[in-house]
Amino acid sequence: MPVEFVLDPPLTDELRASIVTLWVDVTNAGGAVGFVAPVRRDDVEPVAEAAFAGVRAGVDHLLLGLDDGEPVALLFVVSNRFALKEHWRVLKRVMVTPGRQGHGYGAALMREAERVARQMGLAGIQVTVRGGAGTEKFYERLGYREVGRIPGALRVGPGDDRDEIQMWMPLG
Repeated sequence: MPVEFVLDPPLTDELRASIVTLWVDVTNAGGAVGFVAPVRRDDVEPVAEAAFAGVRAGVDHLLLGLDDGEPVALLFVVSNRFALKEHWRVLKRVMVTPGRQGHGYGAALMREAERVARQMGLAGIQVTVRGGAGTEKFYERLGYREVGRIPGALRVGPGDDRDEIQMWMPLG
C-alpha cells in the first residue's frame, strides 16, 4: 500500500501522542533523531512539543507519512529563523517506523520533502547526519551531497564521539 503524505496535519492530542511513540520507537531501534537509546516518552515529549510549537506558529512544517491512516514516517521542515537564510530550510528528525524500514518509505518521504520545498520556492534543503551510521549514503542516492563535516561534534556516549555531517540538495 502506498504511503499518503500530509503536510501540516492538525496536531490533535492523538496525533502528537502517536508521533512521540514513533520517535521513541525509532530512537530505541538505533535511529539518529536527536537522542541516544534508550529513551522514554518523558525524554522525547519536551523536544517534540518544541517542534510542534514551530509548526503551530506556521514557521516550520510537519510532513507526515500515513499507511492506512497510521503514522509511519515523518520529518520537520524547519526555518533557520534568520532573514539571510530564508531561501532554504533544514529537514529535521527524518524517521520511519522500525517495522517499515527497508520498504522505500524513507526515500518516498525525502522525495515528497523535495517536492514540498520546490513548491515553497526554496533554493535548497539541508539535512544533518550522525556519522558512523552510514546514512549519508542513503541521502547521496537521493541527490544530496556532503558539504561539511564537524569531527566529533556529537557525543553519543562516553568515548563515542561522532562526526556531524551536513548534506545539501540545491533546488535551483
